[in-house]
Amino acid sequence: PVQTTKTSVHGAINMLGLAKRTGAKILQASTSEVYGDPEVHPQTEDYLGNVNPIGLRGCYDEGKRCAETLFFDYHRQYGTNIRVARIFNTYGPRMHPDDGRVVSNFIVQALSGQPITVYGDGSQTRSFCYVSDLVDGLVALMDAPNDVTGPVNLGNPFEMTIRELAEQIIAMTGSKSELVEKPLPGDDPTQRCPDISRAKTQLDWSPGVLLEDGLAKAIDYFKGAL
Repeated sequence: PVQTTKTSVHGAINMLGLAKRTGAKILQASTSEVYGDPEVHPQTEDYLGNVNPIGLRGCYDEGKRCAETLFFDYHRQYGTNIRVARIFNTYGPRMHPDDGRVVSNFIVQALSGQPITVYGDGSQTRSFCYVSDLVDGLVALMDAPNDVTGPVNLGNPFEMTIRELAEQIIAMTGSKSELVEKPLPGDDPTQRCPDISRAKTQLDWSPGVLLEDGLAKAIDYFKGAL
């Protein structure tokens, strides 16, 4: 946890210092975690969030929030040319099998015939953006006029429960895996879905890859990688 916070904060300070010295444009790959366990749904960039600063997830959430603070302070104080993207759940081929993300976990478990681990009853919701859509959004943000600093939500507004995701992956892989429920981790968000109105207006961006198509590509990748 300590190294997680240090990476976000010290990394931002180091890279902002370099951007200031060289006059470079710099992108902060921020996260939907800055919204914590949101009480507003879907989340707009104006929502200030609901984060537990002393909870188990606080090291990451608050580290990213502090990094955003530093980016905008450098922009206001030194005129640093910044971009801040708040990235929601992203998936696609070349994910590491052990990266701990829900899509890769479910696909690996399904293809291996292992029980699929669902935390809680699986009713918590997420939205999943295919990697090429995200990259297009990041490029559009970097190419935008200098007054478009962000923060900008980048994600897919199609929302589903974790249980629905698991069931879809089981069906698409033809797996005989069964769902196994485990206790929900502390501070796990109950809902997470982006409002991408700002991205549509300022970047002319919205995701185009359907979940079923993106999952098919990810599943094909893992079939060859496992």
